[in-house]
Amino acid sequence: MSQGGAGIDLEKSLGYLLKEASSALRTAMEEVLRPLGMSVTHYSCLELLAQRPGLSNSELARGAFVTRQSMNTLLQALERDDYVTRPAAAPVGKVLPARLTPRGRRSLEKATVAVRSVEVRMLAGLSEEDQAEALRLLRSMVRSLRA
Repeated sequence: MSQGGAGIDLEKSLGYLLKEASSALRTAMEEVLRPLGMSVTHYSCLELLAQRPGLSNSELARGAFVTRQSMNTLLQALERDDYVTRPAAAPVGKVLPARLTPRGRRSLEKATVAVRSVEVRMLAGLSEEDQAEALRLLRSMVRSLRA
């Protein structure tokens, strides 16, 4: 805190606490994904493709909160290791839509169990009502910041 009390009181800052929670969640996810040979970004990419097959590099990058360049590097590795497949040539424009392979789906199933265990641990102290209220509040904050 800066002298004179003009700074943010980190003990009462919701923004700081959200960042701390995000960091703790990412660390816990990395810990359970590492033994599976995955990072959080790797997992996010597979999960996004399972839910929305055919996403482009740019769409995946936005959904996983990474740069297009980082996602492109990851997609090339996932393609090389047979987790995803992309056409050799773009069916339309420059976009190479990515899809999970059977190996990618099997890998995602294992990772989902691991990630779900982290979320269960994170929410263990909250009732169903508290969880619903937390979701509502966080969605409202996101909407406000994006408006």
